[in-house]
Amino acid sequence: MLKNQSQKWLPALLLGAFLCLGLIVLGFQLSSAAISYKQLDRSVTVKGLAEKEVAADVVIWPIQFTLASNDLQDLYRQVDRNTEKIKAFLLLKGVAPEEISFSAPNIVDKSAQQWGDSSRAEFRYSAQQNVTVYSHKVDVIRNVMAEMSELGKEGIVLSADGYATQPEYIYTQLNEIKPLMVEEATKNARVVAEKFAKDSASQLGKIKQASQGQFTILPRDKNTPYIKKVRVVSTVQYYLSD
Repeated sequence: MLKNQSQKWLPALLLGAFLCLGLIVLGFQLSSAAISYKQLDRSVTVKGLAEKEVAADVVIWPIQFTLASNDLQDLYRQVDRNTEKIKAFLLLKGVAPEEISFSAPNIVDKSAQQWGDSSRAEFRYSAQQNVTVYSHKVDVIRNVMAEMSELGKEGIVLSADGYATQPEYIYTQLNEIKPLMVEEATKNARVVAEKFAKDSASQLGKIKQASQGQFTILPRDKNTPYIKKVRVVSTVQYYLSD
């Protein structure tokens, strides 16, 4: 009788034993997985800098002059003469015709102004004319700028407005150097991360997350605006493990 009862309970006992053993193994595996996940979740975030000096490949050069007269028609004639002199000067120095543009002259009638005492003005009319050079020949244009005194010898008074007549230098080839700069910034970030991992007795793993910073293009210094410094900072997050 007892033998028959033990035979009945034996499968149940074995099943229970296997279930308990399975739960123990599962618990161990889950514990190990949690520890591994915790270790995998450890990370370090670093930044990598890349800088490169490049020469501007576009120059925008505004040339401005002013005239004054009491005769409006004569003032327009003077503007035309000076404009043609400037154009001839630029062409002679190697500037291409398509690189030169002219704006309409800005004429001011002082007697028509509602403010100020126009009766004291020596000349009733004044004119301001802008000639703009847009060129990819940056070195050529810089040489022409150094010879502008020749126009002064022809009686052309050029404006010395520091902002309105300041040449602008532009670098347009950023897409060509972007990949190498991003690669350099990422390498520099990894060097920092490896140093951090070594100091913390850890092993550096794969990249968890990365973001490319914004590229900036600024003059190298105020005296050489035609030399640009391109800069990018990449942020990279690496996994760490013991």
